Amino acid sequence: MNIKELDIDQLEQAASMLKAMAHPMRIAILKHLEGGKKLTVTEIHEFLGIEQSSTSHHLGILKDKGVLCSRREGKNTYYYLKNNILVQVLDCLNKCTCD
Repeated sequence: MNIKELDIDQLEQAASMLKAMAHPMRIAILKHLEGGKKLTVTEIHEFLGIEQSSTSHHLGILKDKGVLCSRREGKNTYYYLKNNILVQVLDCLNKCTCD
């Protein structure tokens, strides 16, 4: 298969998603959302031990690039993986970085 057979828009979207994921805190966020978990900004920032504003910034990037979705319930907004198959990317990274 050559690049002409691939959809350039799909390639650009995939690259954009990978760039969004390519940050230590964002990878940590995604790890916390594995298994279909839905978490609020507050829950995520408490797990990571970083400022809530930083957590919101990272969540916004992941959502903007199509990695995450969100759903509002009352006062809370819950974030979750847009597609659970992304867990396989995280598993691959884990295997590649472990001895």
